[in-house]
Amino acid sequence: MAKPFAMVIFEKCKPFECSPDGKCPATKACEYKVLRQEEPGEPPFQIGLCKGCGNCVTACPLKAIKLG
Repeated sequence: MAKPFAMVIFEKCKPFECSPDGKCPATKACEYKVLRQEEPGEPPFQIGLCKGCGNCVTACPLKAIKLG
């Protein structure tokens, strides 16, 4: 069975609605540093293999990240 991994739902992701500075709280919650954000206001993206911990899912106030 495949291990779950985080997926960003780009249609729901609005970093400036999450924080005034546009910094994604989910990227800060990723203890493995797999979820990154290039610039404030940009949606986060994965740079490696997600461990499936779900910290980013819990940290996203807009429910724009899910485990799949």
